[in-house]
Amino acid sequence: MALGFACAGMANAREAAAPPATAVDQLPRGQEVSSTVIELAGWVVAAKDSQDYPFAIIDKAAAQILVFGGDGRLRGAAPGLFGSAVGDHTAPGIAGLALREIPGRDRTTPAGRFVGGYGPSIDAGRVLWVDYESAVSIHPTATGVPAEKRAERLASPTPDDNRVTHGCINVAPEFYEAVIRPTFERGGVFYILPDKDSLAETFPEFEQARSTRTSRR
Repeated sequence: MALGFACAGMANAREAAAPPATAVDQLPRGQEVSSTVIELAGWVVAAKDSQDYPFAIIDKAAAQILVFGGDGRLRGAAPGLFGSAVGDHTAPGIAGLALREIPGRDRTTPAGRFVGGYGPSIDAGRVLWVDYESAVSIHPTATGVPAEKRAERLASPTPDDNRVTHGCINVAPEFYEAVIRPTFERGGVFYILPDKDSLAETFPEFEQARSTRTSRR
């Protein structure tokens, strides 16, 4: 798998990120995973930050989503689609708006640590909520607006065209059914890396641990 785990910077990152033989890899050929993602995965496991629940690390800049089981083992890695607006905020009251009513500047996928799980929605049945209050969910790519070419964007070799949604996270239907649904059936933790905010603002405990480790070298 093109995940570059050899450069793990946290003590247990290699163990946390080592993929079992059944891990699903849908990342474009040759596309690497950032050292930040690898370190964060190692820290989540070492610090038990997900409390043994499955977790996902979502890198908006690279348009990647990595899914781990409660044991810290990689279940799958795939490209994703994200909010069309670059930013990490959630606009007040956005959960009460219809999609067409969301201003372009507020079509963001917020950054941070979220505890989520399956629950009802108004118009899409049962969905996997990453953060219910900001109305952000993970769901399979739909063909509702052909002009958006969401399937084509997912299949492209670069992340440059993966910002198209109203804020939710889209993955390929086969990845959703094979990895997302069974992994998060009973809930999990979602770590979304920031576009603009610093890691210290977004994941202060992780950044403190990383800084401490660096200062000891």
